[in-house]
Amino acid sequence: MNRLLENRNFLGFAFMLPAAVLLLLFLTYPLGLGTWLGFTDAKVGRAGVWVGLENYIYLYGDAVTRLSLFNTLFYTVVASVIKFALGLWLAILLNQNIPLKSFVRAAVLLPFIVPTALSAIAFWWIYDAQFSIISWALVKLGWIDTYIDFLGQPWAARLSTIAANIWRGVPFVAICLLAGLQTISPSLYEAASIDGAKPSQQFWYVTLPLLTPIIAVVMTFSVLFTFTDFQLIYVLTRGGPLNATHLMATLSFQRAISGGALGEGAAIATAMIPFLLAAILFSYFGLQRRAWQQGGSDK
Repeated sequence: MNRLLENRNFLGFAFMLPAAVLLLLFLTYPLGLGTWLGFTDAKVGRAGVWVGLENYIYLYGDAVTRLSLFNTLFYTVVASVIKFALGLWLAILLNQNIPLKSFVRAAVLLPFIVPTALSAIAFWWIYDAQFSIISWALVKLGWIDTYIDFLGQPWAARLSTIAANIWRGVPFVAICLLAGLQTISPSLYEAASIDGAKPSQQFWYVTLPLLTPIIAVVMTFSVLFTFTDFQLIYVLTRGGPLNATHLMATLSFQRAISGGALGEGAAIATAMIPFLLAAILFSYFGLQRRAWQQGGSDK
């Protein structure tokens, strides 16, 4: 027994075993079960039988499913791009010597640490058709004559949910990129300044290249969180109006739980996997570039 305890391979396996068991129980099993259900006609209260690709063929021709795919891609791309731009700007700002820097850094995290459901309820009031503070302010300024129905019009609802997601997601991107900025040696900026590089040139040729690996990882997580968003949409709009804000996650829940079609809902959820794998591969190549920058091998 003592020899085993002194064996590094055994100790590594022993320490990893609890985490592996948890992953097997709470990730692998649900994923496998969901994939299996996607190939069956299972309903709530009925096990169902194997139907092959029937669910996927039906969903391919289903207008609501195609709309939810468009909504998910539009929601993810627009929100992720804006979160990255605002997060990078905020990270650069917080990396400067500003007054009350520690307090500001802590305050920036508030939107991210507030429970999603509470944030969604707050935005639900902000977007209310009768009591919206935004509409009230715009009316008082004389910019509009009537209150805006933020969640009652398809495109207005799409943009409103994206704005809420950006508000929640920017702090995560900003703090992660700030951590990456603080790993860049000031001597590099001093050398670039001596060579006559302007601040914009220092950003493009020093900051951005060295921050690229961190950006790859952070944006991968940001895309994953955004693509699989459920709580914010479910509390704000339930996928309405006219399915205009239904994401694949909310539609999967509606079809499987509310509608009772477990097989159909599982098929929608399984169809999300290729997009999530693409985001993971993006992160992988970003990590590979980091190894190359540090003198390691890309293999």
